[in-house]
Amino acid sequence: MNSVLAPSEVPLPPASGAWREGDPPGRRRWWERAESLRLEAGGELPGVRLAFETWGRPAPDRSNAVLVLHALTGDSHAAGETGPGHPTPGWWDGLIGAGRALDTDRWFVVAPNVLGGCQGSTGPSSRAPDGRPWGSRFPFLTQRDQVAAEAGLADALGIDHWALVVGGSMGGMRALEWAVSYPERTRTLLLLATTAAASAEQIAWATIQLHAVRGDPLWGGGDYHDAGPGLGPHAGLGLARRLAHVTYRSEPELAARFGRSPQDAEDPWRGGRYGVESYLDHQAAKLVRRFDAGSYVTLTEAMNSHDIGRGRGGTRTALSRVTARTLVAGVDSDRLYPLSQQAELAAGIPAADRLRVIGSPRGHDGFLTEVGQVGALVDELVG
Repeated sequence: MNSVLAPSEVPLPPASGAWREGDPPGRRRWWERAESLRLEAGGELPGVRLAFETWGRPAPDRSNAVLVLHALTGDSHAAGETGPGHPTPGWWDGLIGAGRALDTDRWFVVAPNVLGGCQGSTGPSSRAPDGRPWGSRFPFLTQRDQVAAEAGLADALGIDHWALVVGGSMGGMRALEWAVSYPERTRTLLLLATTAAASAEQIAWATIQLHAVRGDPLWGGGDYHDAGPGLGPHAGLGLARRLAHVTYRSEPELAARFGRSPQDAEDPWRGGRYGVESYLDHQAAKLVRRFDAGSYVTLTEAMNSHDIGRGRGGTRTALSRVTARTLVAGVDSDRLYPLSQQAELAAGIPAADRLRVIGSPRGHDGFLTEVGQVGALVDELVG
């Protein structure tokens, strides 16, 4: 079951790849909510804390604030290099910075780590009030709960409205929730490769990933965070990542990059791997060292619950509440979040322009990799 672990000479990964107390803080800052957060599914979450990073300087009236929302395995480190506390470079580094689309000489950019995440925000790997990791006791969250926590962060930063809210995939779900829940606080909106509600097929792919994590013998019902190196549910999380990554890319891209070629000198007929197998193994091994399986489950379930029309009279009525000038874009090769879902958003949001299409061979991940095209959309909205 531990096929995702690195060769024997490389140290075993910790039980959880989460940021833990005592780790280098890096560029993170923290906001803590004094009162408990009431949850949509019932109950409440005490001791809510969000990690976040900022770039640029706020205007005196905070009118230049931009909210950047990450996808499933992202975090607050949207821009910047690797370093202590940040095992990976900024996931939208080409978009944020001086002279870039989100020009930090003009904009005050804020990127929180989502509630339920594992890079400094309250989640399954963080300590509950009793001092033990939340683990299996962590409650069910929805996108609305996560946005409610982010609204508290905005209040603490003195931001009464965002000049722009932008996100793709899971981040796009939260961006849409912002515009529906807080229309008066969302001036412009950029939705990328996302949907009004998780579809049956998206839930199906996600459910298989959840079974992979929970089926790992080291999952321990979600209580594994204080186990030793190599004793976390790495195999289950790695399998989930392999499956997810196939849905994030396109078949033509995989065919062009790998075809049926073996990995280096390995012979697939004699226990070796095809190149594409090695690629998926690499993606799995990277994730288990920087992410937490419990957060993967929590956030995947929150994505499955996403339905902008729930309790609001349906999708059309919910979308009619959006007052932000909006651009909706999808990726032409995306087989996980097809263009038909973005077309529904563009047609249903009153202030949305026509659907924009990002051309990319990279499938769903095109919203991350095609920085030039995304930057052009940002310029169109707030340039």
